[in-house]
Amino acid sequence: MSFCENCIRGVRHEGTAEGKYEEINGIKTYVATPQGDYPKDKAILYLTDVFGLELPNNPLLADDFARNGFKVYAPDLFEGDPVPPNALNPGSDFDLGKWLFPAHSPEHTIKRVRKVIEALKEKGITIYGATGYCYGARLTFDLAFENIITAAVISHPSLLEPKDFDAYYEKSKAPLLLNTCEFDPLFPNDLALKADAKFASYAPGFQRTYWPGCHHGFAVRGDHSIPEVKAGREGSFKASVEWLIKYLK
Repeated sequence: MSFCENCIRGVRHEGTAEGKYEEINGIKTYVATPQGDYPKDKAILYLTDVFGLELPNNPLLADDFARNGFKVYAPDLFEGDPVPPNALNPGSDFDLGKWLFPAHSPEHTIKRVRKVIEALKEKGITIYGATGYCYGARLTFDLAFENIITAAVISHPSLLEPKDFDAYYEKSKAPLLLNTCEFDPLFPNDLALKADAKFASYAPGFQRTYWPGCHHGFAVRGDHSIPEVKAGREGSFKASVEWLIKYLK
């Protein structure tokens, strides 16, 4: 069974989560299941930003992918200890660096993702796509290096450098979509242009969307009251679904 590229439903910003939490190989995981029939051998790994599953936007967005025919698994990357939503507000004294290393380093959290994948393989799931947001982009690249995933979607990435583009180009066979924006100190325009140059001849497939007027985090936490941000959040979601439908084979 394949996905229907004409059945792309929009992204929600508010609502009640429709999935459920399961323990998968000891890892708390949010699971969003499509209504009706769907390909049982395929799954999307939803890899969150630093705010984790405790931020309601993330489970809701996982649900939106499920509404488009994907079975979605979103592991709790941070063992119930994500960055609190107000940590990055002006005046906050939250120490992001102390939170990140060593307890929540990518080297640690990727092990949790792999444990979930191991269990899913035992269920007969053999084809994986990944959609990574901010922090989750780093993990998506790591999975792509090992060709664990068949298709990759990255939105407003962090923790990436030009050397990671080189490694992806040399090692991975997964088509890569980058959703980027105008104001992003973690993935500035010069870095985006380096990605464009590196992947211009990437045979599996490459695309970068660019959303003016949007800031880092727009694809998950964008303010829908701002027309440009609403367009970026909804447009990047549509591009992500279309990419996964095209390449998750």
